[in-house]
Amino acid sequence: MPMGTPAIKHINVARLGSKVVLHGMDFDAAKEECKRLELEQGLTNISPFDDPYVIAGQGTIGMELIRQCNLQELKAVFCCIGGGGLIAGIAVYLKRIAPHVKVIGVETYDANAMYKSFEAGNRVTLKEVGLFADGAAVKLVGEETYRLCKENVDEILQVSTDEICAAIKDVFEDTRAIVEPAGALALAGLKKYVESHPITEKDAYTAVLSGANMNFDRLRFVADRAQLGERKEALLSVIIPERPGAFLTMIEVVLPYVVTEFTYRMNNPDRAHIFMAIQVKDRDEDLPHVLKGLNQNGMTAEDISENEFAKTHARFLVSGRPVENERLFAFEFPERPGALAKFLRTVRPSYNISMFHYRNYGSDVAHILAGIQVPEEDASTFSTFLKDLGYPFREETDNPVYKKFMMEG
Repeated sequence: MPMGTPAIKHINVARLGSKVVLHGMDFDAAKEECKRLELEQGLTNISPFDDPYVIAGQGTIGMELIRQCNLQELKAVFCCIGGGGLIAGIAVYLKRIAPHVKVIGVETYDANAMYKSFEAGNRVTLKEVGLFADGAAVKLVGEETYRLCKENVDEILQVSTDEICAAIKDVFEDTRAIVEPAGALALAGLKKYVESHPITEKDAYTAVLSGANMNFDRLRFVADRAQLGERKEALLSVIIPERPGAFLTMIEVVLPYVVTEFTYRMNNPDRAHIFMAIQVKDRDEDLPHVLKGLNQNGMTAEDISENEFAKTHARFLVSGRPVENERLFAFEFPERPGALAKFLRTVRPSYNISMFHYRNYGSDVAHILAGIQVPEEDASTFSTFLKDLGYPFREETDNPVYKKFMMEG
């Protein structure tokens, strides 16, 4: 198995008595190691997908579908594609018994070997593959699986990481079960398909959920990205004038939409660059109004919800040059509508905020990190101000992480 295989997968395989060898960064590297061990130790190499018996075995899922579904209503079956064995087996069976049912494959944009092969008319080897949906991260599909898919698969869709995360959330909310990213690929594709095709109440669509090897720690990332995948959260880049009250004006323009994240670091005396996330009902409908309101109030706002770099890295980076008389504080206050605006109204008129980070994770308490410029002569007055503020706080000015990553300039 590849080195990045979820621990829950290789630990449980080993628990059943197998010797697990972790090798390489992806499936193809592990496959080459299998070939080497086969020759070196005289072992039998069983293909995970490119073998007629393996394909036939996976095709029994098609038999289950025929037994469980109303074929008159079933319009399409969605299935993830890695090497192609699963969808090949299902497609061959379905097309013999119910040829009117579409078989639609689903891949990620960054691990789409079958999609590229369909486009080219022959098998294509990818240079690199994305590893989020590690169970389907294959650079080259099987020779036999490609032949069978070309004959029997109607269409291949591609989905994003955010769309996969949203599908994982859907499965959990429906069944209280958790699937791995590759296991949720089919549902992500189904959702994308019905959004762009006319359907009726009698139409039935089926997604094959094909894996549940999910490390618990990965759920943090899934939860963070699911809202974006559902288009119920928008990530914005906003440039505002660096002057007292500008923060508050921005928040008031955004209301009544809930701010779920707010990251700022002073880096320019004239303008402030802010990463902000807001909760919306429908990003396509709601966001244009928010952007228009911000731009009409002397700010420059841009939707960066589809910018992978922004979502993965930049939103969490708040480094900048050292700021004179800056002190760092962590605040907590009850999470309720308007709480953030109230906090800013209380703090901003008295002192300049030089750094700000806020993220709403759905808990009852909001956590804010704020850099505040406090001249030495105002230290005593500021201490009184903090006590009167009424919010629990702790000072982080001497925190070594703050000094190392946010003070060097």
